[in-house]
Amino acid sequence: MDFLASAFEPVVNLFRLVMDGFYNITVAAGFPNYGVAIILMTICVKLCLYPLNAKQIKSMKAMQEIQPKLKKIQKDYKNNPQLMQQKMGELYQESGVNPLAGCLPLLVQMPILMGVYYSLYGLEYSGDPTFLWLSSLSDSDPTYILPLLSALTTYLAQRQSMAMNGQENQQMKMMMYIMPIFIGYISINFPAGLVLYWVVMNICQMAQQWYMFRKEDQKEAA
Repeated sequence: MDFLASAFEPVVNLFRLVMDGFYNITVAAGFPNYGVAIILMTICVKLCLYPLNAKQIKSMKAMQEIQPKLKKIQKDYKNNPQLMQQKMGELYQESGVNPLAGCLPLLVQMPILMGVYYSLYGLEYSGDPTFLWLSSLSDSDPTYILPLLSALTTYLAQRQSMAMNGQENQQMKMMMYIMPIFIGYISINFPAGLVLYWVVMNICQMAQQWYMFRKEDQKEAA
C-alpha cells in the first residue's frame, strides 16, 4: 500500500489541496466541516468525470444493442473460433462499436480515484474532525452506519447498472451480492472520511447513470 501511495503521490497532493480548498469554503460560509468538504469534493470529482462516464455509457448501450447479433454469431460459429472472431470483428466495424471503448474511461479514471482514495485514507484533519454522529472522520465508524451504507449503495449502484445494461448472467448476479458484502466488511476498519466518500460517490454514480441512460433513451426516441 505504501508503494501505491508513493506512485500516486502527485495526484494525492493535488486532491489534498482541493480538499483544503473545499474546507476553506465551509469556513468562509461559517460552518467549518470536513464532512461537508468531502461531500463537495466527491461531487466535484464525479462532475469532472462525467464526460468519461457518458462515453462509457454510450459504448455500453451500443454493445447492448448488438448483443442478439453477437449471440447468433457465437452460436452459428461455435465450432470455428477463428471465423467467429472474424464475423464478430465485421459486426463491430459495421455497427461502429469498439468493444474496448467502455474500458478506456475506467483506465483514465483510475489515477483520479486512487488519488482521492489515498488523499482521504491518510488525511490529518487540522480542524474539527467531527461530522454528524461521528466523533472523528479519521477513525472508523463505531456505529457501523457508514459501512452499512457503503454496502447498500454499492449494491444499488451495481443493480441499477445491470438493469440498464441488460446484464442478467449468473456471474454478474453473484458479483452484485459479493462486492457489496466485501466493501461493507473492509469499510468497518476504514477511516470514516474515506467511507463517506465511497457512499457519496455511489449516490452520485446512480444519479449520473439514471440521467445518462435517460438522455440516451430520449435521443433514440427522437
